[in-house]
Amino acid sequence: MLLEDKELEALEPKPSREIEIAEFVPTEAVSQQWYERPYYLAPDGDVKAYFALAEALNKTEREGIAHWVMRNKAYVGALRAEGEYLMLVTLRNAEEVISASDLPKPAGRAPTQKELSMAKQLVELLEDEFNPADYKDEYRQRVMKFIEHKAKGKAPRLRAVKAKRKSTSLDSVLAKSVASLRKEKRAA
Repeated sequence: MLLEDKELEALEPKPSREIEIAEFVPTEAVSQQWYERPYYLAPDGDVKAYFALAEALNKTEREGIAHWVMRNKAYVGALRAEGEYLMLVTLRNAEEVISASDLPKPAGRAPTQKELSMAKQLVELLEDEFNPADYKDEYRQRVMKFIEHKAKGKAPRLRAVKAKRKSTSLDSVLAKSVASLRKEKRAA
């Protein structure tokens, strides 16, 4: 039995510009594993109500669980305050999220004290502030450079991205990483 376009269209959610809040929950109630895509919301009409809601969410440390329709699809999301502004984060559906407690327990031997110590050193050596500007889409940059060269009539050279060698021993990987980072820190 085939479904017809009209039948599928009848099942689509009705278009709406409304965002319906179903409930307010503590901000820590929705963990990041549920987050999918953030959208900043702007006031649409009553500016005072918009900023009052943002302030209320901040002060009560709550976020709203919202429902809305966008591009013929129904969404669920978390309406939260981000500073003085409102952000709506689409949430994944329950069948898309696996709880850490549902994952199988790690198999194999436990890490040695030496491995734990080196892992801790590695974390300490790489400790820094997060700067989003440090993380760029390198693939996109390579494609844009390739296009620019080709548009100028130059024969661009394609270089394969080198794959990193895999090591089998956690101990040796940690030791190499720690040694390399220490060398870099001394040079700086």
